[in-house]
Amino acid sequence: MIPVLLVLLLALILFGAGFAVKVLWWIAIAVLVVWLLGFVMRSTTASGGRGRWYRW
Repeated sequence: MIPVLLVLLLALILFGAGFAVKVLWWIAIAVLVVWLLGFVMRSTTASGGRGRWYRW
């Protein structure tokens, strides 16, 4: 009985970790798209150069 419970617990942990990693990949892709859009669509400054699109 104990080995069966351990296998089920291991499967549950691995499924949870796999789901979390998949969610993190989607978040990383969304951040990359926002970063690329901001890099492409950044505004120009008064002197004609490209300005920063972020405020750090």
